Amino acid sequence: MANMYEPNALDREFSEFWTKVNCFAVMDFPYDQRCEFVRNANNCIHGTNFVPYMHLLACDFKCKNVFEEHIFVTLFLILCFELMLFLTHVVHCYYTPAMKVVSRMLHMNEHLAGVTIMALGNTLPDMFANIWAIYDDTAVFANCLSSALFVTMFSGGIICYISPFQMNAYNTVRDLLFLIFGVMLLEYLIITEESVTIAECILLMAVYIIYIIVNVLDVYFLKRTLQSLRREINELYELPQSEDVKEKRDALENQYKLLSRDVRVTILQRKSYQNDNRTFSFLTKVGSERVTIDMEANRNIHYTRDRSKNHHLFREFFSAIQPIKLNEWRQATMLVRAYYIARAPVVFLSVIYIPLVDYELKKNGWSKLLNCIQIFLNPAVTITMGQAMIFTDKSKLWYYNIPHDVKYGLYSLVVTVPIAIAVFFHSNTSVPPPYHWLFTIMNLTGFIFLTFKCSIEISLITDVLGHMFKDPADFMGVTVKSIANSLDNLVTIMSMALQRYEKMAYAAAIGSQFFNVLLSTGILLSTKIY
Repeated sequence: MANMYEPNALDREFSEFWTKVNCFAVMDFPYDQRCEFVRNANNCIHGTNFVPYMHLLACDFKCKNVFEEHIFVTLFLILCFELMLFLTHVVHCYYTPAMKVVSRMLHMNEHLAGVTIMALGNTLPDMFANIWAIYDDTAVFANCLSSALFVTMFSGGIICYISPFQMNAYNTVRDLLFLIFGVMLLEYLIITEESVTIAECILLMAVYIIYIIVNVLDVYFLKRTLQSLRREINELYELPQSEDVKEKRDALENQYKLLSRDVRVTILQRKSYQNDNRTFSFLTKVGSERVTIDMEANRNIHYTRDRSKNHHLFREFFSAIQPIKLNEWRQATMLVRAYYIARAPVVFLSVIYIPLVDYELKKNGWSKLLNCIQIFLNPAVTITMGQAMIFTDKSKLWYYNIPHDVKYGLYSLVVTVPIAIAVFFHSNTSVPPPYHWLFTIMNLTGFIFLTFKCSIEISLITDVLGHMFKDPADFMGVTVKSIANSLDNLVTIMSMALQRYEKMAYAAAIGSQFFNVLLSTGILLSTKIY
């Protein structure tokens, strides 16, 4: 017993080696030993999002030299391109229309919608990605600031280039001052002490809540001001119409007209770029005219009482799920047709999974049979995939969890199938039902889930490239990864700007990063403390 060996710290470190080692450390091993490393390292399993890249390179493709690695990495880059197409299509065709619907229903103006629901939608996937990698050795503060710098400066500049507009000086300066204060506060809390306390995390969240309250009060006071101006104008109409009264009334009416532009989000006619032959220019473009649409006319454009409730039911369904429209295909060039072919899988998956609610389209994007299918398909897929990929045991790859986790998705059918049947018998193919706006809930949850998974996948591909080329992790974090993680912000902001919602896009460029710096970081740090 006296000669029994007692394990020391080095022995314990070796016994925990496979549980703590980073999967990308395999790049330092000989090629013939990499497969065994990948199979034993826990990080190679729980660090996988959708595709197990290191397992493919080491065990399935069995790369034996750098040249073979580069050949197979090309396949990963093709997947990255497809994911970017997926992200762009979902944002432009599904997320931004739903964002406008929700903003209008909540009686928000463009600025308030940009700093609240649009900033929230843009940043939630990044926050979930950070929580997903909470125990990784990453530079959270540096990555947060680099992403904020990219979105605020680059995306803000892109807005001003592609669609120049007149900023609201007060709102813009106020938001920038809040952002600067948030960055300085976070830096102060980090550098003054060795660790951040839970009280300091609550302080970060409280500052963000104050920022939201200030923006809400700003809209409230704007509406009160408009009501006051309207009363003064009406009183002036009742007075004898002298020159002084007319001059004062005209001044008040001009002020009322100017302020009323920012009181509520309006649904604008979307410009088509299909036949736009403009060439690239370093000069900013002249802003196009903002043309509002008649939402009620769009909703009832095909409605007649003579038709049955299921008139052209299947024709409408197959037309909706068609990934390439024949009229667009006939008019397209060879290069555009290649783009349509590459985009076809993305379009099909999106149209099956995400409900479309767009007031700019005929019937607001309503397709009776498709939407009834989505009532039970969307929650079931979200719950099953979310359980298999996020809320499950990380000891094995996610697709091995699907046979076990599919039961959670099937449980949702108990609630959703009766709802789908009720909607089918109540609704009409020629006009959307009054509750069509409720489909925006599934639209936004589907968008957040897809964006979350796409952002992580693109980030992992950049990780693979960075470790393959021996680039430092901190350098990759504040450069390439910060851009990759902010692609969803960039795409959303550009899409809104192209649709003439520049104020909402610019407000989201600042508001989303204020959310990221304060609220997201506060939640992340408090989660790590506990």
